[in-house]
Amino acid sequence: MSFDGSLATERKITLNIYRKFRLYSAILPLILIMSFIPWGEVSSLPATKQNVAPVNPSASVEAQELLSYLVGLSGKGLLTGQHDYLERPDDFNAQLKDASGEYAVLHGYELGAINNQSKKVIASQRQAVVDSAIEWYDNGGIVAMTFHQNIPGTQPSWSNVSRGLRQDKFNAYVTPGTPQYKNLIADLDQIAFYLKQLRDAGVPVIWRPYHEMNGGWFWWGKKSNFTTLWDIMYDRFVNTHKLNNLLWAWNPNAPNEWSDPYLPYFPGSDKVDILAADIYNNDYNQIYYDSLLEIANGKPIGIGESGELPDPEMMSENQSEWVYMMTWGKLLTEKNSSQKIKSFMSSSYTVSRDKLVSRVPITDSPTNNPSRNGLKGEYFNNANLTGTPVLNRSDNKIDFNWRGGSPGTGIGKDLFSVRWQGKIKPKYSEKYTFYSSSDDGVRVWVGDKLIIDSWNKQSGITREGNITLNAGTLYNIKVEYFENHGDASMRLKWKSSHQKETIIPQNALFNP
Repeated sequence: MSFDGSLATERKITLNIYRKFRLYSAILPLILIMSFIPWGEVSSLPATKQNVAPVNPSASVEAQELLSYLVGLSGKGLLTGQHDYLERPDDFNAQLKDASGEYAVLHGYELGAINNQSKKVIASQRQAVVDSAIEWYDNGGIVAMTFHQNIPGTQPSWSNVSRGLRQDKFNAYVTPGTPQYKNLIADLDQIAFYLKQLRDAGVPVIWRPYHEMNGGWFWWGKKSNFTTLWDIMYDRFVNTHKLNNLLWAWNPNAPNEWSDPYLPYFPGSDKVDILAADIYNNDYNQIYYDSLLEIANGKPIGIGESGELPDPEMMSENQSEWVYMMTWGKLLTEKNSSQKIKSFMSSSYTVSRDKLVSRVPITDSPTNNPSRNGLKGEYFNNANLTGTPVLNRSDNKIDFNWRGGSPGTGIGKDLFSVRWQGKIKPKYSEKYTFYSSSDDGVRVWVGDKLIIDSWNKQSGITREGNITLNAGTLYNIKVEYFENHGDASMRLKWKSSHQKETIIPQNALFNP
């Protein structure tokens, strides 16, 4: 169950009822006999061979790639995750970075308003969430979205999320033509507006609506026809709003003494991409894992919410099919010591954002689906790109300010040069403007066309070039740079009608 310290008193009471006590007796685990494949280095993760596709046949390429990555990760490692609240969409994610030195891979966001905000404030807060999510994805992370929806047509307060609703009253919200149904659709359309921005920015989203539906603490919980509500949202988002960037995550609570078994609330394999369970009180019971894995039948599974960080060693040995976890908001520091946070994030089994250097392609074709983001960089200890490179490495993006220092081992502070090569994939079909800011010389080719040519001694000069590109198409890109004497810097940005001016992000660049 998810909560925030600023929520009303009744929310705390509700949570205490369900989470005050642990299970009175342990349930005999059903141990799955399975082999464990060591994770090793994240960059060595092989492409998955499993035939997997999102349930939405029109799913975006980015959504397909993300799902394929998750399937390939199963049994090999655990993506780290951290949730943040609507009012502060980057707060606890930043605290995790401060505590451990690394960001989580999965950033959980909230779109539900529960503090009686005005419509204007809600719109501003949701827009801040969208802006943060786009930036997070552009920097190599994965986005998850939660929606604590108040009862449609009521005020945006926590009491209208956690209020009990009789079955007959719930029925009115899932019956087409009723005023309650119209309020439900209006709420969904409002949320779709923000999800469309993520779609248009090429951001895939792990979408986890109506979570913990097998418990009785939300208005949608423990309803005999819960799957009807799920189907209404699915149809509205997929068929009406064309939200093809969503991966549908069905996320019940762990079936403990407060929650029903999973299966009665499962919408079906044709409406679910990912299965997850919320686990609190350090109650990583084997049967929660085994029974969810059985329903998943090959689909990836995750821990949708947790308070206490799981034990990586236990996960790797007994529950290795979990592909991600997500700590809920302020519980990061309330339920975990600084040392535990550091140990968890530094484990060889867990994957931080910094470790995530590989995205699994849909097919094995290296031409159409490069498997590693970034550009190949060749560093020369001379200013004219001649001879054998002294240093070869993959650079996530071209955003360097070496000042008066060296760019790497074996390279001098002056009179060096770099050649970056790979592929670039735009999000939109339109004219792009590329900007280079360099000290000193620079040349840029996109699609084998020289669009910037400024091979001169210069200090912090910005040059630009234009080219029309097609969305989702991979184009060759080559950037050459030389440093003369003094300060050294090189940055490469782009901009289009729908793309704000920004450093070209890692997820748009691919090694050759």
